Amino acid sequence: MKTFAVAGCGHLGKIVCKAYKDGLLEGYKLVAAFSRKREDAEEAVRGTEAEALASMDDVISLRPDYIIETASIALLKDFAVKALDSGCSIIPLSIGAFADKDFRNTSMKAAEKSEARIYIPSGAVGGFDVLNTISLMAEANGWNIRAGIHTHKGPDSLKNTPLYSDDLQKGERSVFSGSTKEAIALLPTKVNVAVASALATVGPEKASAEITSVPSFIGDDHRITAETEGLKAVVDIYSAKSDIAAWSAVALMRNLSSTMVFF
Repeated sequence: MKTFAVAGCGHLGKIVCKAYKDGLLEGYKLVAAFSRKREDAEEAVRGTEAEALASMDDVISLRPDYIIETASIALLKDFAVKALDSGCSIIPLSIGAFADKDFRNTSMKAAEKSEARIYIPSGAVGGFDVLNTISLMAEANGWNIRAGIHTHKGPDSLKNTPLYSDDLQKGERSVFSGSTKEAIALLPTKVNVAVASALATVGPEKASAEITSVPSFIGDDHRITAETEGLKAVVDIYSAKSDIAAWSAVALMRNLSSTMVFF
């Protein structure tokens, strides 16, 4: 039986823990949870044999097979390399951390050395299989490839960011156009999916990102495109809430333990 822990016990972390309690993660045992608010970790593991631990060092000391991160880029950067060095594979939701090339390379080297893995869940998007396949074909054949993401979101979701102004409440407006690396630097909690799709294609430095603000729009609509010689893939997913991100981690774990694997 494989073991796992949850790092971050806010809304998304609790979804993962509840999926476990509801019997949706057969073949796994939840052994620990960590949250900066200890009471959140205690609530998340209530009714299980898992421990609510005081630090990520304590979590890593248990050597779980997988650590699911549902908290923040800061927390992921704080523990990921140490976890990978210790042989713990990670399933991060704060994928924007990997727009940092140094962190990405250090993490991948640690995983290679310990034979751990970094599993990138689909989060609030998807289609990584076909995006990655098209990118592979383009690389193998020396074709040019264009890849990027266009996100529509409501202006309220941009409040307290450099992109927000009251004028956004009056009409639809493009508020960002650049690379996904630039996007995540401006919006560290808002465009993790842009970095995820970039990692599946041409990388955060090359993949484009556009954000359009739409008054009264609820949720996010992500349209991902990858195009090369004679091939084009478009993945368009709308989600009113962020719950799908946590469920994508649950689906990934079920896939890893299944006798029929979807890719």
